Amino acid sequence: MGVFFDLWFFSAIFLFGIPRDRCADIIGGKESKPHSRPYMALIKGRQICGGTLIKPNWVLTAAHCLEKTPTVVLGAHSFAKHEDTQQIFRVVRQIAHPCYDETTKEHDLMLLQLNGTAKINKDVRTIKLTKKGDDLKAGTKCHVAGWGITQNRQKKPSDTLREVDVTVIDRKICNDGYNRPIVTMTMVCAGDKKGGKDACVGDSGGPLICNGEQKATVSFGGKSACGDKRQPGVYTLLTKKHISWIQKTIGGNL
Repeated sequence: MGVFFDLWFFSAIFLFGIPRDRCADIIGGKESKPHSRPYMALIKGRQICGGTLIKPNWVLTAAHCLEKTPTVVLGAHSFAKHEDTQQIFRVVRQIAHPCYDETTKEHDLMLLQLNGTAKINKDVRTIKLTKKGDDLKAGTKCHVAGWGITQNRQKKPSDTLREVDVTVIDRKICNDGYNRPIVTMTMVCAGDKKGGKDACVGDSGGPLICNGEQKATVSFGGKSACGDKRQPGVYTLLTKKHISWIQKTIGGNL
């Protein structure tokens, strides 16, 4: 998730004039088994982002993935090819977390309301979000998935969904590599102590899955390169307050 592109974009509905963050694809991972992660949402616009289906008409992603006219593809394995499993939607509302700060990167979450209701089947399903909203201990084993780039300095996204296993890294160690922004208690770092395993450009908004639940979303990474052991990927932690905001916004329990 290291090297991101600084672009400017506009919200069609809520937010205006906020600079686009450098998006976070999968480094050091493998191709996912087709449709083995039916909760994944592919968000297409001027940038590529990931997301998760949390209700049949709501997707969770990163606030810096804000687009003017995004398209959400559910049931996808291929980025470019049409598949019979795919369900395609327009976005009618983009709701960034009210406390999102583009400078500090805190609360980098956004909800997308779809213009229809997804048909739930074996290829399209909702994800299980954490309900406790507790912190993740260093050493916790997790995985992340997305259609992002697979090599640094690459421009094209992966044609297929990919995933990689990562390990939660202590914030103090993480902050030793990051001068700005500071990795706060609303964020979590994950990667590999040897480097080489990470999310990257195009993976922003995708899920960090730990113990069978989505615990966080891809937010940002190092300035030098994806997979840099000194600057592991940083994720927005789904805290109790974040979960409460999600439930109130979408109108009901998850």
